Amino acid sequence: MRIADLYGKGKTILSFEIFPPKKDSELKNIDATLEILCELKPDFISVTFGAGGSSNHNRTIELAKKIKYEYQVEPLVHLTCLSYDKSEIDELFGALKSEGIQNVLALRGDKNPNIPEKEDFAHASDLISYLKQKDDFCIAGACYPECHPESENRVSELKYLKKKVDMGAEVLLSQLFFDNERFYRFEEDCRIAGIEVPVIPGIMPVINAAQIRKMVTMCGASFPERFEKIISKFEGKKEALFDAGMSYALSQIIELLTNDVQGIHLYTMNNPVVAGRICEGIKNIVK
Repeated sequence: MRIADLYGKGKTILSFEIFPPKKDSELKNIDATLEILCELKPDFISVTFGAGGSSNHNRTIELAKKIKYEYQVEPLVHLTCLSYDKSEIDELFGALKSEGIQNVLALRGDKNPNIPEKEDFAHASDLISYLKQKDDFCIAGACYPECHPESENRVSELKYLKKKVDMGAEVLLSQLFFDNERFYRFEEDCRIAGIEVPVIPGIMPVINAAQIRKMVTMCGASFPERFEKIISKFEGKKEALFDAGMSYALSQIIELLTNDVQGIHLYTMNNPVVAGRICEGIKNIVK
């Protein structure tokens, strides 16, 4: 099943993101999260990819297989390219194809001074173009409602995003954000720039103040004043922050759905309690 074909049919598409455990022995423990996630019958689950030089990509494929064949949910496999050459991408691509996995989120990947970069792929658009030449996989791309931290400005950001779509990206999944108005403006800018593929908001519930500040630094998302007050008031109270963070995420999701977004992509952080709370909060809305 091609995930791009799910959108535009009047149904809200619900998807989740999980990451492979660091140890192979921990793959079994992820079932608790998957069982809760799959209770709501998500349309697909994305699986993140390890940095170059790591064996994590093997766990990515193993986890994707588990999702597809044990839980009968379509996986979307993240694939980074900055630290890989064409032969290594061919090997990974072949492994996905042999397992019947046909949906890929094509990413450049984060720069890491400890992992050497290679010359074949400088940008995600290079990977998208290369994969499209090889097979008719469904390729998704990433987008940043508040601009990628390395972007010069919004104009250059949209120009590059349009290139991803022109190269073959069929759906765009957004990085996390905490201000829905910024997403609405970004989506409008995409349409003005001629980007017509579905643009899907990504939501991450806040349950750990230090973690979320690190993520925000990495992806460039800003804190609305209301959200900053929540973190400042509750960051020293673990349970209170969890409840407040979940409530904020649910309010974001409900407002987005009210404004007819085509789908919601939830960053679960592999936390079954987070997944369960979100599912409970929206199960009567997403149909």
